[in-house]
Amino acid sequence: MYIAASRTSDLAAGTDRKPALKRVSANVVALGMVSLVTDVSSEMVTAVLPLYLVLGLGLNPLQFGLLDGLYAGATALVRVLGGHLADRWRRLKAVAGFGYGLSAVCKLGLVAAGSSVAAIGVVLAADRTGKGVRTAPRDALISLSSEPGTLGRSFGVHRALDTVGAFLGPLVAMVVLALSLGSYTSVFFTSFCVAVIAVLLLALFVRDRPGTVDRAAVSLRAAAGLLRDADFRRVTLWAAVLGLVTVGDSFVYLVLQRRWEIAATYFPLLPLGTAGVYLLLAVPLGRLADRIGRWPVFLGGHAALCLALGLLCGPAAPVLAVVALGLHGLFYAATDGVLMAAAGPLIPRHLRATGMAVVQTGQAGARMVSSVLFGLAWTLWDLRPAVLVAAGCLVAVVLAAAFAKPVRP
Repeated sequence: MYIAASRTSDLAAGTDRKPALKRVSANVVALGMVSLVTDVSSEMVTAVLPLYLVLGLGLNPLQFGLLDGLYAGATALVRVLGGHLADRWRRLKAVAGFGYGLSAVCKLGLVAAGSSVAAIGVVLAADRTGKGVRTAPRDALISLSSEPGTLGRSFGVHRALDTVGAFLGPLVAMVVLALSLGSYTSVFFTSFCVAVIAVLLLALFVRDRPGTVDRAAVSLRAAAGLLRDADFRRVTLWAAVLGLVTVGDSFVYLVLQRRWEIAATYFPLLPLGTAGVYLLLAVPLGRLADRIGRWPVFLGGHAALCLALGLLCGPAAPVLAVVALGLHGLFYAATDGVLMAAAGPLIPRHLRATGMAVVQTGQAGARMVSSVLFGLAWTLWDLRPAVLVAAGCLVAVVLAAAFAKPVRP
């Protein structure tokens, strides 16, 4: 499957040499700053959570897989609802703000949950519910604030700013852990304070795109009718199938920690390798997607993940760990914003948040199943066989997707 960009837009992208931030709207930059601060908060938790659950509370890989799947999959239950309500009410900013606020409150929930695995599971589900509610309206705002020929660049700038937060989050978590003598509660409370700042930034600096539309045109029947469009249906299907064979971030970092026997103190630094490469490549790959087509870049990112998984099964040489983290960052730079840039032109403006939510829901649901299956495989077969099987499945699906029928928006 191939999604081509507009030839005129491609020429413009090739000749315009202004800095990337000057080629996107102020609304996109403001949303990027909100995501930057939010990611500092969320990545503080993400950086320490696998170690806290596996080493601190003694969960086995299957139990962690169930929680990680819940963490990823809870968003699937509310993405379409959040997107639909944002479109129907024409209040993209308000719905996104509710999601950001809910996730902020959940950081305090982690403090209250203590060592109860069940309570932690409930809080994580609520936190991901907030993410699910906000993601589609936020991405719809980015799409509606951008020119069609520069969608890849706009999403690339947003994801780059977002990734600055992902880069800083683990560093802040490590500093807080050091200053608090290993107190995870201190990390969770600091994360809450940072998340509140992000909500304030959204309220003060992001402009809504309300528009006017007949509410009947934003019915659930109209949303379901999006899947009757062959191009949109194929993008949604392939995003879900590829999500089903994608190994989650937390598992990648746990595999690195086990294979290379990385000390617990340095575990929060592992996401920095991913975030650093993502930060460097998000905008260039977004521009490349605008020029050569978004689907080839999207598949190329999954090919990079295949190589990363292969390296995780190779010799325990430090250089291979560094390269694997770099390929992991390349995977995200080539897939995260690029998928939304690919789907955006296929969706009517009045259903933009709903349509993006449909794509994201399929992907999130598939990744939930993937986490559970990988955790089960690790428990039954041990680490290396589980990674090899996951890599083999991913290679097969990427090859199948590469030979799928071309689609032009």
